Amino acid sequence: MAAEEIDKPLSLPPYPEMILAAVEALNEKNGSNKTSISKYIESKYGELPAAHTTLLSHHLNRMKDTGELVFWKNNYMKAEPNAPPRRGRGRPPKAKVPLPPGSVVARARPRGRPPKDPNAPPTPKPVKPKVAATGSGKPRGRPRKMARPTGGMSGTTTTTAVAMATGTGRPRGRPPKVKPGSATEVSVQN
Repeated sequence: MAAEEIDKPLSLPPYPEMILAAVEALNEKNGSNKTSISKYIESKYGELPAAHTTLLSHHLNRMKDTGELVFWKNNYMKAEPNAPPRRGRGRPPKAKVPLPPGSVVARARPRGRPPKDPNAPPTPKPVKPKVAATGSGKPRGRPRKMARPTGGMSGTTTTTAVAMATGTGRPRGRPPKVKPGSATEVSVQN
C-alpha cells in the first residue's frame, strides 16, 4: 500500500485557480504574458502534466472568453468589474438602431438573378431587321493569306520559305543567316 501512495502524482489545483494565482503573484502593471504565467506555475507546483502548455492555452482562452481575464497587447490581467471594456484595433462597428415595436422586418433579397415565373406566358422573340452592307465593297474581317510565290529573286527556295509581307519583294522579320559555304571567296594575288 505504501508503494502505491508514493507513485501517485500530487493533486494539482484546477488550472483557472493556478492561472489567477500566477497573475496576482506576478502583479505586473500591464498584465502577464503566457510564458511568465507558465514559468510561475512550473516553479510553484513542480511536476506538471505533459500537456501543460496545451492545457494552459486552453484555460487562458476559456477564461478570456468568459471575462475572468482581459487579454490586452499579448498580456493577461484580471478583469476589473467597473473598468470600461478596452477596444481593439480598427474602426468600431456602427451602433445598430433599434426598430420601433410592432414593425415587421422585411426579408432580405436573395443573391443572384430571380428565378423565372413558371406560370408566365412565353414571350415572343423579337425579329431583328437585317443590317445592310457597309457599301465599301470590301469583305469584313482579316484578308486571306496569299499563295506563296514560287522561285524568288535568286531562284532558291530559302527566300520562298518566308512569306512576303507586301508586294515590295522583301520578306518580313530578320533576314536568314548566310551560310559560310555559299559565300564566294575572293582571293587577292600579287
